[in-house]
Amino acid sequence: MNANFVYVFILLNLTSLTLVLAGRDFYRILGVSKSASLHEIKKAYRRLAKELHPDKNQDDPDASQKFQDLGAAYEVLSDDEKRQKYDRCGEDCLQKEGMMDGGMDPFASFFGDFGFNFGGSEQRHETPKGADLIMDVFVTLEDLYTGTFIEITRNKPVMKAAKGTRKCNCRQEMITKSLGPGRFQMIQQTVCDECPNVKLVNEERVLEMEVEQGMVDGQETKFTAEGEPHIDGDPGDLILKIKTQPHAVFERKGDDLYTNITITLQDALTGFSLEIPHLDGHMVSVSRDKITWPGARIRKKGEGMPNYDNNNLHGTLYITFDVEFPKQELTQEDKEAIKRILNQSSNNKIYNGLRGY
Repeated sequence: MNANFVYVFILLNLTSLTLVLAGRDFYRILGVSKSASLHEIKKAYRRLAKELHPDKNQDDPDASQKFQDLGAAYEVLSDDEKRQKYDRCGEDCLQKEGMMDGGMDPFASFFGDFGFNFGGSEQRHETPKGADLIMDVFVTLEDLYTGTFIEITRNKPVMKAAKGTRKCNCRQEMITKSLGPGRFQMIQQTVCDECPNVKLVNEERVLEMEVEQGMVDGQETKFTAEGEPHIDGDPGDLILKIKTQPHAVFERKGDDLYTNITITLQDALTGFSLEIPHLDGHMVSVSRDKITWPGARIRKKGEGMPNYDNNNLHGTLYITFDVEFPKQELTQEDKEAIKRILNQSSNNKIYNGLRGY
């Protein structure tokens, strides 16, 4: 047998053995590079959790395993210590040192619900439910342009066991009462069970909300069971609503952005070239070699906000120009020179601002 062939065969087998010992490729599972930032890892995790949830892939026999692999990948790569250990010696080392919890359910994590039910039918609450909490989350245009994660500290009342018992599951039942021979009366009375006593204890929990690119005011992220507790039922939900803070430079309308630029009279007459910083720091070039009048507007396609449904699509940036006139007095010689250059008639038209008269 050819020696080179034997060498390649052994090398391939050793490589396969190394991969088996190293365990799963968590970067491949999440679809990110080894240099991916925590933000990129979280974003990929959230997107794939929607796609791979077993309830959404009931025809795929491997759906549960894929979902578990996804949870394990996020568990490791979102933790700096585990990620460094994984990069050095793979999943096998983490398992040996007891650093893995055996996977996690993305929908039980701190990301909140994704805005839909996988079961296909509306959820119904048979038991009483606590009140929902609705809170505005103020974000910047920069947050909505690039996407980010916001940590929220929640002081939540949680039920804990206490001494004694209490009346619970109270309900109205019809009772038949005998009033004598052949006489009966139906009456309604309250019937309760005896339940272990509970008390409410405040617990602090950190929730993390993803602000996705292109989100708009009023868009909601729901955290199930993070609302007000109900002593005989389920807690309500916490609903976080996007609220955009006013921006010093840009105004948003849909996916479009608007801004104003003030230029000098000299630039307005002779042309100009400048750059303005965008929301993510990249520079937008603006130039004209024609006369620019006050109120003139130009469009920069693709420089607006990212579309929420398709981040590859961007709106338009509209730039309106204001012209700053010089404040110093001109000499008679300067005035005559301007008249010669502009060569405009002094036959001024007078009108009252109304058209059609």
